[in-house]
Amino acid sequence: MRLRALLETDVLGLRLLGGEDELDRTVRGVMTTDLRDPSRYLSGGELVLTGLAWRREPGDSERFVRILTAAGVAGLAAGEAELGSVPEDLVLACAQHRLPLFSVVEDVSFASITEHVVRQVSGERAGDLAAVVDRHRRLMTSGPAGGGPEVVLDLLGSDLDLPAWVLSSTGRRIAGPNAPGPSSELPPEIRAELAGELLAARRTGRRGPQRVTAANGAVYSLFPIRGGESADVRDTVLSDWLLAVAADAGDWPEERLDLLHGVTQLIAVERDRRDAARTVRRRLAQEVLELVQTGAPPAEIAARLRVAAPVLLPGLGAAPHWQVVVARVEWGFTGNGDNGQNGQDSQHGQAVPDGPADGGVPGGPVAQALLEEILVDPQATGPEPSDRIAVAHTGEEAVALVPLPAHPEAPDASDVPDAPGASPSGPALDAGLHADILLAAVREPLSRGLDGDGRLTLGVSAAVPSADGLRGALEEARHARRVAAARPGRVCAAGHQELASHVLLLPFVPDDVRRAFTARLLDPLREYDRRHRAELIPTLEAFLACDGSWTRCAARLHLHVNTLRYRVGRIEQLTGRELSRLEDKLDFFLALRMS
Repeated sequence: MRLRALLETDVLGLRLLGGEDELDRTVRGVMTTDLRDPSRYLSGGELVLTGLAWRREPGDSERFVRILTAAGVAGLAAGEAELGSVPEDLVLACAQHRLPLFSVVEDVSFASITEHVVRQVSGERAGDLAAVVDRHRRLMTSGPAGGGPEVVLDLLGSDLDLPAWVLSSTGRRIAGPNAPGPSSELPPEIRAELAGELLAARRTGRRGPQRVTAANGAVYSLFPIRGGESADVRDTVLSDWLLAVAADAGDWPEERLDLLHGVTQLIAVERDRRDAARTVRRRLAQEVLELVQTGAPPAEIAARLRVAAPVLLPGLGAAPHWQVVVARVEWGFTGNGDNGQNGQDSQHGQAVPDGPADGGVPGGPVAQALLEEILVDPQATGPEPSDRIAVAHTGEEAVALVPLPAHPEAPDASDVPDAPGASPSGPALDAGLHADILLAAVREPLSRGLDGDGRLTLGVSAAVPSADGLRGALEEARHARRVAAARPGRVCAAGHQELASHVLLLPFVPDDVRRAFTARLLDPLREYDRRHRAELIPTLEAFLACDGSWTRCAARLHLHVNTLRYRVGRIEQLTGRELSRLEDKLDFFLALRMS
């Protein structure tokens, strides 16, 4: 379609500010952005929609327009909502670079313009492409009748023979083909692999679509489904959806690529609509969190929960038990599991303190959007299950109130809709959400999205039976998260079970103390093993694991008791310690755990 046709469509609310001689330019697509440099997402021919959040000073306009011109965009449309009117410096810059410029009145949404452009552009194509796009309006009225993203995916499958899935950033299936058969399902490990591939591509700025040969040998093309554009990809990369198509897009014509990009834009509109619907639930969760943090009386908290329950926990019924999950996303983290720092400052040997997110990226909202996804049962499909997760954020962390069955000692997955963390085998977790199972479900893909400079840490509390215990549960979850933060890795979690063990102290031991302690006890044994192949270290580990029982340890190592006694005697001789003393046993145990 031509730019002139857009200007002549009154309902779009476009007003021409410059470039009348260029109105015969062809529009091939549409992109909404507030990035200062969106060039890596542009392929030419787009109508660019912007809210002007990138403009901080008049000189920014010329630079922005120069980037758009170099990318070959068809035109620029600037919203009036942010500044009240389009600034004169932007008008002059567009005139200098001969880029058509439109203003968009405040009461017309960018989503409406996007929908119109995609419909018109796609409608002008022939055959199979027109068949899909002509029916896309059903997505905009999704629900029990409209079908949501499944409508578009069914059309891709039936009209273009392209099996496709909408996946979350953790690889959970949001939507997919409805037709039964092997092609309608993706195994969980493949979904996690595809999500990780796209997260890694977005973090490194690689242009899409991404073509991936998965572990099952099939080739997939991956398209990001982004909601509202942000000045920094880190704001949304961990919570955006993706479109995975079972085909190699490398030899596709431009028309088909444009169609798939249009499909992602339509699904993004649906995603934005669902996110907007969470506003009330988030506000109520925020009010409950503030009451808990300020030490409000339990009766007041319980009353607020009862009032908020129909919104926070629709369909749950009786008042549940609760768990609290705390999450923190930090950017600027450079440590990893192989750097020997164990999550600590290598210069001073101190645990890295929790600080504000690096680079001006607020960590709280990022963690909030992420928790709303990862606390959904990985086996649950569709976007609706996340509507039962109540998440607030404060400062740089997000806090989730997770409802559990009224009797967590014997829950059943059928008793709790979409019980978070439920295992594929059926029963929900025996006491609610377990940190290790939660971690296993999200670690692989999210580590790819965090690689380079990001980190996610999670803490999970024990279940509490009433509002009386929520403040204690919150502090427990926060402490568990600090334990997780002291561990190596991009994605770490700790649960309440670990807070009653001496093991939680080990990550906080400074590196220099750790090295000196383990070297003093274990280096003589390692050196002796190296020279004599005496296996003193394995013998020590087995002896401690058997609680000092000679017979059990000898049986475990398949040794005669006299041989075991000889080895233990050699250990005591080399180290000057006695394994009959509790203090020395404990020192050896800690040295082995820290080594």
